[in-house]
Amino acid sequence: MGHLHKISLAIGFFGIAVIVWGVLLCIIKLVSLEVRQFTGVNDPVARDNLRHHLAYYLMLGLELLVAADIVNTIMEPKLEELYVLGAIVLIRTAISVSINWELAQSTKMMHHGKS
Repeated sequence: MGHLHKISLAIGFFGIAVIVWGVLLCIIKLVSLEVRQFTGVNDPVARDNLRHHLAYYLMLGLELLVAADIVNTIMEPKLEELYVLGAIVLIRTAISVSINWELAQSTKMMHHGKS
């Protein structure tokens, strides 16, 4: 069981690392966009792309955290652990669905705006 715990921790840490990495990349890009805006260059497409990139990293990180929770629950398949896993999966799934919906709406608006 010790190996599964280490695997679960590794997957969880990787999920957190993906989220942190994505946030750092997006902060750097956001600062660049803000500096460009001060010089009079406004790029709404780049801002939408930035949101899409951040959402990608968030969703990928959340999926990895769910995978870590699943592996962790395999180690301790108590009913209480299953309830906690179910709640975590529901919350993270709701967040992912929300991000996906927002991205779809943003993409629709971008395509309709270009028509």
